[in-house]
Amino acid sequence: MFSSSGRFKSLPCPLRATAAECSRLNCLFSHDPNVTAPKYLVPYDVPAAVPAKRPAPAPAQPSTSSVPSPAPYSSPSAKRNASLASGSKLATPSGPPTKFQRVGPAARSVAVPTASQTASGAPILRINAGQSRVPVNTRQAMVDNLYDHFRTLYDAILQKQPGLAAEHALKQENEIYQRTTKITYRNAVISSIATIKARPKPTSISHPSVGTSGDLTQRAELTSSIAAHRLTASELDPLVLSREEMDRWGYITNVPDVWGVGGGSPTANGVRMKCERCTQIYVVQPVGEDGASATECEYHWGKAYYTSVNGERTRIHTCCQRPVSDGGGCSRGPHVFYESDAALLHDRHAFTPSASSASSAKGKTCQDVVALDCEMVYTTGGFRIARVSVVDGVGKEILDVYVKMDEGVDVVDFNTRFSGLTAEKFAEHAREPLDAVRARLDELVDEHTIIIGHGLENDLKALRMVHHRVIDTVALFPHPRGHPYRRALRELTREHLSRAIQTGGATVGHSSVEDAVAAVDLVKFFVLNGMKKPSLSAVTRQDSDGNGCQATSGGGKADFNTSQD
Repeated sequence: MFSSSGRFKSLPCPLRATAAECSRLNCLFSHDPNVTAPKYLVPYDVPAAVPAKRPAPAPAQPSTSSVPSPAPYSSPSAKRNASLASGSKLATPSGPPTKFQRVGPAARSVAVPTASQTASGAPILRINAGQSRVPVNTRQAMVDNLYDHFRTLYDAILQKQPGLAAEHALKQENEIYQRTTKITYRNAVISSIATIKARPKPTSISHPSVGTSGDLTQRAELTSSIAAHRLTASELDPLVLSREEMDRWGYITNVPDVWGVGGGSPTANGVRMKCERCTQIYVVQPVGEDGASATECEYHWGKAYYTSVNGERTRIHTCCQRPVSDGGGCSRGPHVFYESDAALLHDRHAFTPSASSASSAKGKTCQDVVALDCEMVYTTGGFRIARVSVVDGVGKEILDVYVKMDEGVDVVDFNTRFSGLTAEKFAEHAREPLDAVRARLDELVDEHTIIIGHGLENDLKALRMVHHRVIDTVALFPHPRGHPYRRALRELTREHLSRAIQTGGATVGHSSVEDAVAAVDLVKFFVLNGMKKPSLSAVTRQDSDGNGCQATSGGGKADFNTSQD
């Protein structure tokens, strides 16, 4: 055994026993009754706001009277500290320990958001550097170059689409990265920049030059597949509107006997009517020899919609951006009237059904599928048809004819902004009245032919034609707000076909051939993409003065929808 160094002789035996009574062999502690335990007190703070819940219990009495009692302590915590220092055991406390106020951990550092673009405005590439086979700094440099060239290309449209150049730069770089290797990556970017520089500068977001190389390739493939596809009756049968759907969209599906033979009042000369443009009451009369009307009105040819102006909800006109509350108009023209009641239309020119299959079988060349569009003008007999265009299931033009007005009916306004017709063009080409045009149409369309159109009920009303096998792109591509709202043909064409139509402006107007081709191509897009015919939604109109495409405008009532085609 090792000998003791005597370092514990200054401490009393923890058993509080004499040398004879101590049970430890060779006890290292002192058994002298005059040796007392030193008071080792550890300083600490006791919060004043949290007082002790119970008074301190009386100190336990030692088993041997020879050991003096310790001095009273200021708190239970002080007693515990002193007892621990002396090596004694404490009894189980009678209450919970005193709690200290929680001040919480130190505030965590907040990450500072990183920049989203470089000093030049180019977007920053967000990629995992460890997973990129091309160095990140190289890829970022290529993004910068692509951004500069896209920004130059889109100079005319960036004001309306500020983030377009950055979006396409990132997308173009990713397309190149996905199809190249580390060795070919840089040359592929340089080649792509060369093709971007060679593109014509777009003037609108729907221009063919807008997009990445992948977008342009995909668009070209879609255009090629649509152009080559011929629609057949068998694939279109599920898309034909039911009789209930036709009634819901305003089609004329039958001619009641009470209407009579029709055509008894082709003109309204001398009759007081309400002007569709300015709502004033006027007397219908033809224009003078100089082409001027006896009375003129001020009107807005655009529709009214709500927008926010200086933080306030304001209703303004699309044509001039003037508030509706200002009154007046931005255009001048003759008073015109419009009739939508089917019985009145029948009285102007009678409705008749399309040719029967029995008559069309006698040497006629009727089509299985056609697309049809018409242009209308204002006359002394109301809103009348002036041009009808028909294309086949591929989109090839098979009929385009101008319609001469019926006897006694005079054109009041050619509505050039929407119809594309002028007095000179009409006088040169309009040779056949509506009855003769319907006869020519019967050679192409019989009761089994599927007719495609956009807002087709308007065109069939203008033709005074009753037909039951129709496909309407208004129903195939419904407005987000549901029936009776409808999306414009130009919007659908831009969205799904990446094609701009009706870009002629106020002096050129629309082309019925172009609109008919757009309608048939939209149906091709629908079929080729395996889309399903939506059910007719019974959505309640939420805001009759909102942005719904049913709004009235100077181009005609929503029923004929000429301003929205």
